[in-house]
Amino acid sequence: MKSKAKSQGLIKRVKTMLKVDMRRMFISPLVYILIGSCFVMPILILVMTTMMAGTVPTDPQTGLPGEPIEAFENVWQIIGSVSSESMMGGGAAEGGADAMAAGMDMSITAMCNINMLYFIIAVLVCLFVSDDFRSGYAKNLFTVRARKTDYVISKTLTCFVGGALMILAFFVGALIGGAVSGVSFDMVGFNAGELVMCVITKVLLVSVFVPIYLIMSVAAKQKAWLSMLLSFGVGMFLFMMIPMMSPLNASIIHVVLCIAGGAMFSVGLGAISNHVLKKTSLV
Repeated sequence: MKSKAKSQGLIKRVKTMLKVDMRRMFISPLVYILIGSCFVMPILILVMTTMMAGTVPTDPQTGLPGEPIEAFENVWQIIGSVSSESMMGGGAAEGGADAMAAGMDMSITAMCNINMLYFIIAVLVCLFVSDDFRSGYAKNLFTVRARKTDYVISKTLTCFVGGALMILAFFVGALIGGAVSGVSFDMVGFNAGELVMCVITKVLLVSVFVPIYLIMSVAAKQKAWLSMLLSFGVGMFLFMMIPMMSPLNASIIHVVLCIAGGAMFSVGLGAISNHVLKKTSLV
């Protein structure tokens, strides 16, 4: 009975703080600027690459012609790449190698896609958390009533929602950009059901990156520049796993793996964030 009452008390406190954090996030211009940028970004990328496809830029240092600018073969290429083998059975190694190769591809069509949003999400988390410490809100919050565990849980969930909206905004923008630029909507190597799974995995991967950015933010406190540098640095190590975990031909296995990864990162790194808050100054 005692543990049940304690659990109910935690849920009630988290709900209260979650309402405050959601309200604070969605009355701030920051989240709308970032979501709007994620919406416009794919439209501009698809239109510009289509217009400039085949042109050969000149290297300003050598004066020699460079590589011709590539165009997207279809709209879905800005969302992800197709893994030639599924993650089941003997194809796991080959599928992982293909996804890893896609992650290492440095062409414009490989780099300018939805995966770069995971770094923009770092900006959302770092600025949102640093504002709490810079304004004195966090110190007042912990002094008056809130527990640091509640704060970490609430920030993780709130930033996950913000990051998920950014991913969905990019997807909608890609559809509009494809229609405007005339890029093909043909699904080669995957179907509509797998595309839905791909988008779900992209959203679920936000729950892997948010705890990483949160721990950097609570460590740096009001120094948003430091938390962003740390977040970008750590995020780079996980960047190549994104195409492997969320290919265009994603299956339910990818979804389950992303859920499990998000849960482990949220719980494990959340506990570390809580420890950092307890052991460091709040100013």
